[in-house]
Amino acid sequence: MKPEMIHPEIDPSEQPRNALDKVIHGLGNTLSLLFIFTVGISFYEVVMRYLFNSPTIWVHESASFIGGCLFVYGGSYAMATNKHVRVVLIYDIVSETTRRYLNVFHHIMGLLFTSLLIWASFQMVRDSWLSPLGEWHLETSGSAWNPAFPALVKGTIFLTICLMFVQFFFHLIQEINGLRKHKNV
Repeated sequence: MKPEMIHPEIDPSEQPRNALDKVIHGLGNTLSLLFIFTVGISFYEVVMRYLFNSPTIWVHESASFIGGCLFVYGGSYAMATNKHVRVVLIYDIVSETTRRYLNVFHHIMGLLFTSLLIWASFQMVRDSWLSPLGEWHLETSGSAWNPAFPALVKGTIFLTICLMFVQFFFHLIQEINGLRKHKNV
C-alpha cells in the first residue's frame, strides 16, 4: 500500500471556513455517534422479535426519528465541510477568480432557496405544533406508541434550514471579501 493512501492529506478547501462551520463540524462528528446507537437499538429489536418473540413498539419509530434528524443535519454539515454537490466538470477547469464568482452565485441562490424553504418549513412546523384552533398540540405518529416524532422532525428541518441560511450568508461574505482582496472589487 502506498503511504499516501494510509494518511491522505487533508484538503484545505474541505475544512470549516469560520467559527460557525467549526461548531457545526464538531457537533456533526459527535452526533454521528447516534448512528451507532440506532444500530444498537435496531439489533435489540431483532433479538427481541426473533429470539424472544417479544417485539418492541418503540424501536422502529425511534430509529427513524434519529436517522431522519441526522440526515437533515447532514446538509448543514456538508456546507460546513464544503462537500455539497457542484458541477465539478465546469468548476475544476476555471480560474480561481471565476470559482469565486461561481461561489458568490451559488451562495446567493442558496440564500434564495433556503429563505423559501424557511417559509415553507415554518408553515409545516406551525401546522404540526398547533391545533387548528391555535392550541399547543404536537403532531404524533398515530401508532400504538404514538410519540411526537413527526412534529419534532419538522422542527429539526426548520432549525437546520435556518442554520443553513446563516451559513450561506457567512460564506457569501467570505467570498466577496476574497474577491476584494484579489481584485479590489
